[in-house]
Amino acid sequence: MGRVTERRRVIRIRGEAVTVRPDTLVAEEPLEIRLNGNPLAITMRTPGDDFALAAGFLVSEGVLGAASDVRNIVYCAGAKDDGTNTYNVVDVQLAPGVPVPDITLERNVYTTSSCGLCGKASLDAVRTTARFPIADTPPVRLTPELLSRLPDRLRAAQRVFDRTGGLHAAALFSEDGELLDVREDVGRHNAVDKLVGRALSDGRLPLDRAVLLVSGRASFELAQKAVMAGIPVLAAVSAPSSLAVDLAAETGLTLVGFLRGQDMNVYAGEHRIALGAAATRG
Repeated sequence: MGRVTERRRVIRIRGEAVTVRPDTLVAEEPLEIRLNGNPLAITMRTPGDDFALAAGFLVSEGVLGAASDVRNIVYCAGAKDDGTNTYNVVDVQLAPGVPVPDITLERNVYTTSSCGLCGKASLDAVRTTARFPIADTPPVRLTPELLSRLPDRLRAAQRVFDRTGGLHAAALFSEDGELLDVREDVGRHNAVDKLVGRALSDGRLPLDRAVLLVSGRASFELAQKAVMAGIPVLAAVSAPSSLAVDLAAETGLTLVGFLRGQDMNVYAGEHRIALGAAATRG
């Protein structure tokens, strides 16, 4: 199986000092995801947690909703022409009775590997395939002070980032701010899939009392993955996209961006944020 990091020769320039030394880089390799033996998608990822990544991807596709939907997940033997295994091809076998989606070129569900859907079509696709409507029974309530502490907790848990500086991270927190799980990957969407896939195998879906924090920006696909896993709150340290805000508003997702220290922007679902009497309206 591929390594999480690799060493490469680098010429290091620090002012007038020039040295040659090895540098630690994050590994990046393709992963082909197959469904019942049929090719479904390819994603570039950091090796590790591949089964969780594949399962989480299929949750976001609306294919899986419980661990019982999966019969088996295996690496495909003999993935290369010479019969050796690359550990870069994963096959997800559905349990008997689980519907197999259309995986032709005219696919009916939104996927992170697809660029053929946009705008209202993307919003409709998520709404019609979501298994876990975001519920408020009772509603999750978060203070800005609690949210402000989460990025530092995520950063402290990024073990591979400390060695490479080249990984995105995603973390699940409880509504009390407890770190539940964290995953790293070259793709932030892969890191989220690994979290969701792990939750699926542990029987914890929907994640209806959890907060999802991502490094970087909040794209539509990350908002989509949160909605498909039943997560009520998505926070990002950078900006959201306009379509991510639209999806959050339509599905009831709380979306927080630019979460940096005590500062943050709430773009949707503000009813879950305890703003207090000082809240103002623009």
